[in-house]
Amino acid sequence: MKQTTKNLKQIIKLDSDLNKIQDLDILLERILFETRRVARAEAGSIYIRKDDKLFINYAQNDELQGRLPPGKKLIYSVFSVEIDDKTISGYAAKHGELLNIPDMYKIPSKAPYSFNPKFDQISKYKTVSTLTIPLKTNTGEILGVIQVINSKDGNGNIMAFTQDDELLVTHFANSATTALQRAQMTRAILLRMIKMAELRDPKETGPHVNRVAGFAIEIYEHWAYRHNISRQEMENTMDNLRMAAMLHDVGKVAISDTILKKPARFTEDEFEIMKTHTVHGARLFIDKQSAFDDMAAIVAQNHHESWDGSGYPGYLPEEVGDDLQKIGVGKIREEIPLFGRIVAIADVFDALRSKRVYKEAWDETQVLQEIKSLSGVKFDPELVEVFLDVLPSLKTVVEKYPDEPLH
Repeated sequence: MKQTTKNLKQIIKLDSDLNKIQDLDILLERILFETRRVARAEAGSIYIRKDDKLFINYAQNDELQGRLPPGKKLIYSVFSVEIDDKTISGYAAKHGELLNIPDMYKIPSKAPYSFNPKFDQISKYKTVSTLTIPLKTNTGEILGVIQVINSKDGNGNIMAFTQDDELLVTHFANSATTALQRAQMTRAILLRMIKMAELRDPKETGPHVNRVAGFAIEIYEHWAYRHNISRQEMENTMDNLRMAAMLHDVGKVAISDTILKKPARFTEDEFEIMKTHTVHGARLFIDKQSAFDDMAAIVAQNHHESWDGSGYPGYLPEEVGDDLQKIGVGKIREEIPLFGRIVAIADVFDALRSKRVYKEAWDETQVLQEIKSLSGVKFDPELVEVFLDVLPSLKTVVEKYPDEPLH
């Protein structure tokens, strides 16, 4: 009973922590991590509902992670399941019920759902006990499902999840659902802002900005690992960076669509106008109220600067003080803020690998050759190394946010 009370107090503190996270993806990953910690679970997955399907958003597995070299991230497949009785997660979502299964290999034959051992066979990992919890709002709407796997005792032995685990995880899931609703609302507002830019520039789509943001997070996280940044600082930064990266080109709302939609190469004058979208974007956040506003302004202004100083917009009047000769001079190397350098790679990577109405997608070999050739020219050489290290994780981001069909 004492331990349960202690855990409940911990969950109350976690409620407060979750409500500080603004970005949806960062929140989902944290919810899964904390649910596993509450239930002493070795692994788990979190799914989000879209129409009649559950889409996996994050998977974590301490055993499989431990097989990787330090700094490498576990790669998982992106897939969906129907909300029906056939799968355990689908059943939990359909009926809004918690499912506590002591041994996945001993599910009674009369149960409507079954366990597919294919993942275990491929990964050489054995799923035994699972606890599957619907993320249900106070009006009964199902937002998603969390499944935690293999509860462990103090000696590291796998055991069934207990009734106390059910109580604690259900309480935490209820709190997490409230935070999730708020983060989904924030994401919807961001996507509406991006939709405004898309009306002017068809390239600025929801999938594109989600991929750029996802790439930026993967690059930053590995860079931060290399530089021994604390986990707390990393999480706070990633929360703001992901949202800021989504808005990297929001300044295009100030550019005429006759320029943005022009199918041919820009004239010199048109390109000069086009370059001002970086300044317009930064100045949307001029009345800075939060760390997010700071980050969004930095990313919008600096993601077209180049490592060799040939980028734009260069120094703005408000940045140079009395040194007026620096106005418009391109920033060079570390003069470019880190987050501008990161989003520069993320944005170009997605542009090269994506099909557009005016170009075919480049294959992976072409894309990587181009990125490498721009190391030390357009891009920070260290960040190019990091980019290449996390390439498998970037492919997962691509799977998660596919392009919508071109019309």
